[in-house]
Amino acid sequence: MGIHERKEREKEQRREEILQAATKVFFEKGLQVATMDEIADAAELSKGTLYLYYKSKEDLYLGVMSIGIDILYDMFLKATERTASTLETLRSFSRAFVEFFRTHRDYYRMFHFFQNPQLHKQVSDEMKEYCRTNNQKLWDLATKILQRGVDEGLLRKDLAPIEMAFLVWSTSNSIMMQIDFQEMHWRNHIGLDLDHMLEKANELLLETLLTEDARAKLERPTVA
Repeated sequence: MGIHERKEREKEQRREEILQAATKVFFEKGLQVATMDEIADAAELSKGTLYLYYKSKEDLYLGVMSIGIDILYDMFLKATERTASTLETLRSFSRAFVEFFRTHRDYYRMFHFFQNPQLHKQVSDEMKEYCRTNNQKLWDLATKILQRGVDEGLLRKDLAPIEMAFLVWSTSNSIMMQIDFQEMHWRNHIGLDLDHMLEKANELLLETLLTEDARAKLERPTVA
């Protein structure tokens, strides 16, 4: 291995160490409370070294968030590989998003904080473009599956695949946010199991996207 290759490998290893340390600190304290000094201490590096890799705390925060995007993308890919029929693939896609929410809650919260306009004002153009490109692969994968459903006559044609993807994403998110912030309220005071409602809502929404012929042939999965 040449000197250049070795330096590049060491640089990537250092970047990984920084991301691991930042993940721990951000998950514990959030963006607003966490400091670069704390991340540097966790990584056992100087604060100056952090700035060699990330221009700001906000850039580093989005670097961690992008790990979550990669995890979700991998879960979506596995969902597309598990089943043969397009309908079951769509169901698996939906279940993968729910599973991501349940098992990677901190990354999910980062996705929502990314919508904060104040955050965007403090992030470099390079990091914003990196996140946009990384996020786009999720939408591209989803719309590819939905387009396949349209082409097969499974899904209705009066909505574009990107519109369908937005409807499913936003509906799931609205319930997930209630689970995240008020789950005990809904469960203890209202008697509503939001986890169950999330699965039912996704299945009902999928039905609305199906053609009349596809709905007539629909075999509904059992939701525990």
